[in-house]
Amino acid sequence: MKKLGLLLIALAVIYSCKTSKSEYMKISGFAQGTTYSITYENSVNEDYSEAIDSILKAFDRSLSIYDSTSIISRVNNNDSLVEADEWFVEVFNKSAEVATVSGGAFDITVGPVVKAWGFANGPVAKHDSAHIDSLLQFVGMGKVKLEGRKVIKQSPGVKIDVNAIAQGYSVDVVCNFFESKGLENYLVEIGGEVRGKGTNAKNNFWRIGIDKPSDGNMTPGNELQAIIELKNKSLATSGNYRKFFVEDGVKYGHTINPKNGFPARNTLLSATVVCDDCITADAYATAFMVLGVEKSKELLKNLPEIEVYFIYSNAQGEYEIFASEGIKKMILE
Repeated sequence: MKKLGLLLIALAVIYSCKTSKSEYMKISGFAQGTTYSITYENSVNEDYSEAIDSILKAFDRSLSIYDSTSIISRVNNNDSLVEADEWFVEVFNKSAEVATVSGGAFDITVGPVVKAWGFANGPVAKHDSAHIDSLLQFVGMGKVKLEGRKVIKQSPGVKIDVNAIAQGYSVDVVCNFFESKGLENYLVEIGGEVRGKGTNAKNNFWRIGIDKPSDGNMTPGNELQAIIELKNKSLATSGNYRKFFVEDGVKYGHTINPKNGFPARNTLLSATVVCDDCITADAYATAFMVLGVEKSKELLKNLPEIEVYFIYSNAQGEYEIFASEGIKKMILE
């Protein structure tokens, strides 16, 4: 009996060690023209805020179109001496992959058109049909390629804009840093794109809200449509309910259809994607917004690793939901 008592005590001590939590550290700041919020279990009592800030600044110097000295800006300005770094290569290759799979719905060469619509840095928007048509000659992933570290463009007018994928990848970059440090529990959010591992300070899986896509819902988390429990996965959401303008009574969202150069017009209001890495989630969230609900459903048949939560409007203007089977299991009631 005494031995059994000792065994129970030993098991209790082991269980306590396994379930106890260290202090959790929270870091927030600005990068890529947006905000970031990072939480991690600080089991080794290390403050990684400076390291993360340094990583994100270096990331901007590679892929930010808002930094005139970045690699991507130099590529867009036809600097013959510029060479791609590892981050640029990773984003370019993933972009080419998603462009092929989505039938061109995702395309990072849509940059000149995005600028013409006023959704990027640059001169005053000019988006009449004739001007948009003149820019389409520069759009298409087949008009740019990588040869080693050199970016080869068919024409100097080809410009690259990776805003629809770079934030997701920056989340992965920070997570890779945490992995190198052996961290088991963390949540990284940059510009609304998220990746979580392990559990939070209350020993629960990380919980992420999906915003209701109403035009007046400008504050993330203010009005939620659903809450997802994230178990070692990434999540990205794309929608046109925050970045848009109305002209002559017509609403124009920021998701541009690369095929015609105009903002995507379909019933899909927001697309949330859950998968292993955030670079993939970010890219497909944009592709689905271009494709719309039905075409996206067809594409999903060939993407078993991806789960989605679509919010779209029906003929009466009411919200409808399409949730993949995998994501249904993640939704908290």
